[in-house]
Amino acid sequence: MTVKNAMTNDFLHSAYGGESMAHMRYLQWSEVAKREGFPNVAKLFVAIAYAEQVHANNHFKEIGGNADDFTVTAGAVFGMSNTVDNLQGAINGELHEIEQMYPVYLKTAIFQEEKGAERSFHFALEAEKIHAELFQQAQDSVKEGKDLELKSVLICPVCGHTVLDNAPDFCPVCGAKKQAYKEF
Repeated sequence: MTVKNAMTNDFLHSAYGGESMAHMRYLQWSEVAKREGFPNVAKLFVAIAYAEQVHANNHFKEIGGNADDFTVTAGAVFGMSNTVDNLQGAINGELHEIEQMYPVYLKTAIFQEEKGAERSFHFALEAEKIHAELFQQAQDSVKEGKDLELKSVLICPVCGHTVLDNAPDFCPVCGAKKQAYKEF
């Protein structure tokens, strides 16, 4: 274990499991959106799946890269429904992370002086706020029978910061350069 404190370690394991499942769920929901004629919503799901992978990788590094004795406590099983319902599932998941999970995990890491875990949780929390907003925009469009309007989705490979169409010169969360952003 890279971190010194068992509670922060447990939170990293939980967050790793949750982000890993979100990554896979969003890839699956992308296929539903594509089949239903929403290619930009599908692109958004794929891009944010990558951001969730970035979060999972950051948490995994802080764990020490060892997933032995892993317990996943990420909650409910998510099925595949229609795009509107899948977007609601995504919104609910992101809001859970924003309002309940990451604030507690972050405060614990700060209290326990776990700098790496603090950074990892902070990166994820800031990105999840954007993801919830983007999923809401996508759902609003799909409810009107329209695809989400966008050219591309760009993801910071360091922290998962997400933007539409144009990356900033420097990531506002971690400071990565514009050129580092991955475009979808």
